[in-house]
Amino acid sequence: MSVKQEDVKRPIANFPPSVWGDQFLVYDQQEDQTGEKLVENLKEEVRKEILRTVNIPTEHTNLLKLVNAVERLGIVYYFEKEINQALHHFYDEYGDNWTGGATSVWFRIMRQHGFFVSGDIFKRYKGKDGAFKEPLENDTESLLELYEATYLRVPGEIILDDALAYTRRRLDDISKDPSLSNSMVSKQIQEALKQPLHKRVPRIEALRYIPFYEQQTSHNKSSLKLAKLGFNLLQSLHRKELCHIHKWWKGFNIPSNVPYARNRLVECYFWSLCVYFEPQYSQSRMFLAKFLALETLLDDTYDAYGTFQELEIFTEAIKRWSVTGLDNLPESMKLIHRMILDMYEDMEKILLKMGKSHHLDYSKEAMIEYIGCYLKEAEWANDNYIPTAEEHKQVTIVSSGYKNTLIASFAAMGDVITDDTFKWALTMPPLLKACCSLCRVMDDIVTHKDEQERMHVVSGIQCYMKEHDVSEQQAYDLLNQKVEEDWKEMNLESLRCKDVERPVIMLVINLARAMDVLYKNKDHFTHVDEELINHIKSLVDETIAI
Repeated sequence: MSVKQEDVKRPIANFPPSVWGDQFLVYDQQEDQTGEKLVENLKEEVRKEILRTVNIPTEHTNLLKLVNAVERLGIVYYFEKEINQALHHFYDEYGDNWTGGATSVWFRIMRQHGFFVSGDIFKRYKGKDGAFKEPLENDTESLLELYEATYLRVPGEIILDDALAYTRRRLDDISKDPSLSNSMVSKQIQEALKQPLHKRVPRIEALRYIPFYEQQTSHNKSSLKLAKLGFNLLQSLHRKELCHIHKWWKGFNIPSNVPYARNRLVECYFWSLCVYFEPQYSQSRMFLAKFLALETLLDDTYDAYGTFQELEIFTEAIKRWSVTGLDNLPESMKLIHRMILDMYEDMEKILLKMGKSHHLDYSKEAMIEYIGCYLKEAEWANDNYIPTAEEHKQVTIVSSGYKNTLIASFAAMGDVITDDTFKWALTMPPLLKACCSLCRVMDDIVTHKDEQERMHVVSGIQCYMKEHDVSEQQAYDLLNQKVEEDWKEMNLESLRCKDVERPVIMLVINLARAMDVLYKNKDHFTHVDEELINHIKSLVDETIAI
């Protein structure tokens, strides 16, 4: 006997509605031809400056500082070839024994680009008693640079663990100095302590760094102007992308047709922008934004709507990649199923032109694995089963969606992605495993309380508390420490991993950086607040004054 839909008991979550309305449907489509020409001229000036100083040892510290500025200004994608040439020259010339200035900057930049330079170089900052030397104690710039460098550390680097504890303590003391209140130095310290550079989303860091760099008397004028013009030029592409996918999303009328789920298309576009912002990844970025939006609908369907019987039917339909057998499902679940198939069909047309349509088979494989883990969670919730922490981790590290997301993000990225890239990711290699673990734990920490107020599978927090007999706060503290350990592991694997190209490694790191914006301290994605609204407006709505 069939049960009427209105009689089905569902674990509805009552998520807040979207805060955006239709404001992103009206972006101006005009191209700025004059801006493009000026950008090309400025690129040539900066390129010449980098190449001019590569073979002049006395200029290497200045070149390092220019590379650092280019990175932080968000224009490194213009000069990848030249910067790689410069850093390879540094590595060939100095190895682990950099003899120029700004040692901490050298260490951070080299490791960011995959050069496994030794942390032993920081022994020069310590006295015979093992303590950090007095001159460093009151040199705020050097303290900040060392602090930022420590976030590139790998497991077992005691000297960098010590340096982080030391610099954090000193910087915290300095920031409280009344004579520095409201100064640029104090603001810089507070921002660094809140979120170190290594965890910042590059596009957001560019916006933060441009006004600071402009105030430096030694700033490179061409780089600064290029950063401003380049930001606005690329922003016009991002606006068009958001407008395009917003029209696609609006056609499904999600608030009416899937009222129980989070309507977060704009936030999902922001998420994809965190993963890659460069112009060559435009098609990939739009696909990833759609994919994340659909993952959100799937998450809420499995967690906060579908009955176990419905979810079994839905999961089987996804596994078959078929439109049949959905008759007994609610209309909302049929719509989501159709949206998934349509999205993949649209991407297949794009990939067909690139001769890479078979790449979607790998993404489908990841999607099926992901959905299967969701069903396992639904089974636990249906049976009131409390898994062990290890059981929970094995399933939820996949159901978190970050492996699935990463594999989807490869679509249409061009020749940097091969069949081997997909095969590598599907095995959950150590780099990806560390990222997925970090993302899962951060998500668990901030969503745990909301989820337990409705019928929901037990969270990782509950499993951890039960298995280790600790309080909720102790579980939070231990799991926050786990996040830091995962960052170290990611750093190590990003230096050791030779199976894939550097842009793929950066995708993984940027996925973790996005988490640090969306899920640090609270669930900004579900409960969109002023901080996230400002990030989104600044990236896609507000141009930089030239």
